[in-house]
Amino acid sequence: MSVFASLVAHLADLLQPLFHASATAAAIILFTALVRLAVHPLSRAAARGQKAKARLSPQIAELRKKHGKNPDRMQKALMELHAKEKVSPLSGCLPSLLQLPAFFLMYHLFSSGRIGGEPNELLSHTLFAAPLGDRWSDALAHGGVFGGAGLVYIALFAIVAAVATFNYRRTKLQMAAAPLPDQAPGMGAMAAMTKVMPLLSFATLLTVAWVPLAAALYIVTSTTWTAVERAFLYRDMPTAGALATAA
Repeated sequence: MSVFASLVAHLADLLQPLFHASATAAAIILFTALVRLAVHPLSRAAARGQKAKARLSPQIAELRKKHGKNPDRMQKALMELHAKEKVSPLSGCLPSLLQLPAFFLMYHLFSSGRIGGEPNELLSHTLFAAPLGDRWSDALAHGGVFGGAGLVYIALFAIVAAVATFNYRRTKLQMAAAPLPDQAPGMGAMAAMTKVMPLLSFATLLTVAWVPLAAALYIVTSTTWTAVERAFLYRDMPTAGALATAA
């Protein structure tokens, strides 16, 4: 943990001339961007996998028609198809999974009162008027919703809401372009899940409100990066609007 704290402190020192009292907050944003840049090759691989799955949709539909009443045979046939086409069903999860250690390090760093037996000085660093070790509840207790710290959270909530709305609309369009058949066993439950999936982005608001501000900055930066990255990597994926225009 002390090594990670030193890394954040060194980044903050580099950014001090530009961001002054908010240099540590800027260092967290920069650190998050570096993490996302490091896993970007995996995100590109995941995008290729998703596009490959989209190309396999007609074959998957045929398999469902053929083995729809035999879930075990259907699963085996899907695995064989994915292996043949060199498509990994889990490829899309890797970028998110590999970011978890960085997020947990950030969370624990700004939740710990002491580091290496010494007081954690990073907790007193701020983003404008909001201490990086505080949570939204602390902002409400010291100044209220429209206090100095409260306004920082309002800005973060606004960014998260905008990104979540963008993700929601894009996901809905993509799902409308490739609806799941509901006649096969298990497809009804999967269809119900896909209706909920576009709303999951809004759950980020709860996370931002609950974690320390430093971890919230990591989340906001990462989710914004994800939205922009996916819009770029999946720009040629079909959407309902594109299909309607083509028709």
